[in-house]
Amino acid sequence: MTDVVSEDAAGRRTRTPRAELALKTLTTDLNPRERLRRVLEQALVFTGASVVAVYASDPNGGELRLAESAGVPRTLYGLRDSYPVTGGSPAADAHRSGRALWLGPEEVGRQADARRLPSQDFWLAALPLRDDGCLLAVSEHPDGFDPEDRECLGLIAEAVVCPPPAPETGTEELPASSFSLAMDSGRVEVDEEMLELFGLSPADFDGKVETLLSLTVPEDLPSLMSVVEADHMSIGDRELEFRILQPSGEQKWLRLRGHLLPGGEGRPARLVGTVSDASKLRSGGNEVARVQRLAAALATAGTVRDVGRAVVTALRKPLQADRIAVAELEGDRLIVTVLDPPEPEAWPEMWRTEWRSDWPDAPVRAMPTLAAALSEGRTAIWPAGTDLEPALADVGPGGLAVLPLPAAGRIAGACLIGWDHPHDFGADERALLTAAAGLTGQALMRAHAFDAEHELIGMLQRTLLPRRLPKLPGAVAVARYLPTTSGLEVGGDWYDVIPLPDNHVALVIGDVQGHNASAATLMGQMRTALRAYAVEGHPPDVVVSHANRLLMDLETDLFATCCYVDVDMEEGSAWCVRAGHLPPVLRHPDGGTQIAWSEGGPPLGVLTQADFPMSPLRLPPGTIVALTTDGLVESAVVDIEDGLDRLAGELAASDPAHLGLVADRLLAGANRSDDVALLLMRYDGMALRPLRESWTVWRVPEAVRHARRFTRRTLRSWGAAGEADAALLVVSELVTNALVHTDGQVRLDLTLINNRFRIAVADNSPRTPIKPTSIGWEATGGRGILLVEAMSAAWGTVPVSGGKQVWSEILLD
Repeated sequence: MTDVVSEDAAGRRTRTPRAELALKTLTTDLNPRERLRRVLEQALVFTGASVVAVYASDPNGGELRLAESAGVPRTLYGLRDSYPVTGGSPAADAHRSGRALWLGPEEVGRQADARRLPSQDFWLAALPLRDDGCLLAVSEHPDGFDPEDRECLGLIAEAVVCPPPAPETGTEELPASSFSLAMDSGRVEVDEEMLELFGLSPADFDGKVETLLSLTVPEDLPSLMSVVEADHMSIGDRELEFRILQPSGEQKWLRLRGHLLPGGEGRPARLVGTVSDASKLRSGGNEVARVQRLAAALATAGTVRDVGRAVVTALRKPLQADRIAVAELEGDRLIVTVLDPPEPEAWPEMWRTEWRSDWPDAPVRAMPTLAAALSEGRTAIWPAGTDLEPALADVGPGGLAVLPLPAAGRIAGACLIGWDHPHDFGADERALLTAAAGLTGQALMRAHAFDAEHELIGMLQRTLLPRRLPKLPGAVAVARYLPTTSGLEVGGDWYDVIPLPDNHVALVIGDVQGHNASAATLMGQMRTALRAYAVEGHPPDVVVSHANRLLMDLETDLFATCCYVDVDMEEGSAWCVRAGHLPPVLRHPDGGTQIAWSEGGPPLGVLTQADFPMSPLRLPPGTIVALTTDGLVESAVVDIEDGLDRLAGELAASDPAHLGLVADRLLAGANRSDDVALLLMRYDGMALRPLRESWTVWRVPEAVRHARRFTRRTLRSWGAAGEADAALLVVSELVTNALVHTDGQVRLDLTLINNRFRIAVADNSPRTPIKPTSIGWEATGGRGILLVEAMSAAWGTVPVSGGKQVWSEILLD
């Protein structure tokens, strides 16, 4: 029972604290209606609700009227503009009883309003408000609102403060250039100044909104219709710019600001607002030219990253922005394709903690304001000083624009544009951003379809490559793989990083001949074989030689090249073996580079009897080792030597502090007609080097006693003789087992680092010691392994060349 309670408590500590934090950021300095909308947006983010609506009591107390809603159109779920307080609706019941109601699909289906809906397969929540109102929320999740959803909705209900009811206004109370549109009939009341903006006289206007819409430029009509059609509107303020055609044939920019007022019994909902002339705020044809240049660049953008780079080129300099991010939206993750500037330090802390080895991504759920903007699907702009969550505020402290990128009826991604210093968003910039969003969304969808085909190929390749690189003692490694963009072909390039005993690490890179499924399959076999031979403890030349014999035995017509580097992390040295592959490129701590040409062997799979000589490398701390395949350095117009020289030059000019950025820059000029693998390791040196001693155990009657004496003398020299009893017992048992159950040489290795004393006994038998499940009183053996297990913090066995090694680690105080 304790475990169940603790797991439930752990679950509540996930979304609920984030919801509380998000609500605290919504200060009372906001406009009351804007704050209410922002509060409801948190419900969409943290509870997964499809729509949330707030109802407030009218001045007479006879009905609950819609004050604000967020999410999809509420009419899809039968949510009305108002409910009688004395009626039997869930809203009225929760309002009267002061208790929250949670209705499942069956209970929803019994409601009168639900009978007109095509489906009642959703959940409805009704919560009373503290200031005499009600909150309704709809969820289409199969399980409805879970306990944490309900807790978050309770927080939302407590945070709701309804704005004062809007007066029932007529046009005589509205400001100049104003209108009042009845959402049910389409009849609109306007004043003479607004008609003058449209170039109409009062005698020519018939009072129909269609007459005004007919003057709109066709390209702007969809966005304008999203405002004046009731099914597309939610309660709240709306702003948009559009163009109309004047009698002279010229276009004029107008700006509409509107607010939807809820209807009541016998009274339709109305859209009221103003229209003003925005032409004088525009800078002529500059924005048109910028949009045209962006459209031309996007037309030739083949990949998703090409789309992102085109957006950065078209927008960052003209807008004088400090940073731009272009991202795809996949589920609840924001997959960033282009960041400008690319340095991690230029972006918020949350983005840096979510950084990945290839593409960074940020969770949309961690940025509720962004999530709400994407859900709404319209360009959102926040000036300097707006209270936003840190993940967004630090993107644009002087101003932030979020451009949802629409395509094919959904949001394909987002573009974030930020300024460090206070930025004035003019009408021309707003129009430019809106136009750029539409173009970019369509281009992103086209590029995504192109990338998807190559992703299928890349997916097969990546399943055969390491999912992640291991953490290395005294070094950092990064890797990149780029599939070819020339046709849908599978490449044979691969890389690997293999941790080995005694703080050794093997760096491997290779290339199988051909671009087909056979090459990819053989690549997977060669990578597995090299890893297996390396873990067995063979020296580098033997590892490569074994892989060569394996490839010959596979009876394939394909061959493979390979470069294998065994790095000693303690000494800062390495042995390199090449089998027909490119040499490593070294960047020394002083910035100088070296192409480590050395004698090598033939490609794997060519000769059965082949020599693979080893060449030494020195790695002072700060050295970068670069291993790559020919796709990065060779093409139809560049030979390998020139390509390696270029790689060395770019490596010399790079900043070794950010190895991932170094890899990205090296790949910027890659030849995409071939696949490319790149493996980089920066050797920093080990801060703490272990103490080591080894001893060969001779097969003499006193061998075990000699092994204990050697161990005691070693511990004394290391200043750890006071903790010798447990270690001596383990040495006795492991050496005895090796002498009794195996033949040949036995070696004892002792290592001390960070108060961990490691005892390793190697012999020439591959058989692993088996721990007995039970031992009788009369048994004469089998207790040794149990003693080793009892005295050790950890123990195990690993294969080594020609046998095995049994090891034990003991903690020394």
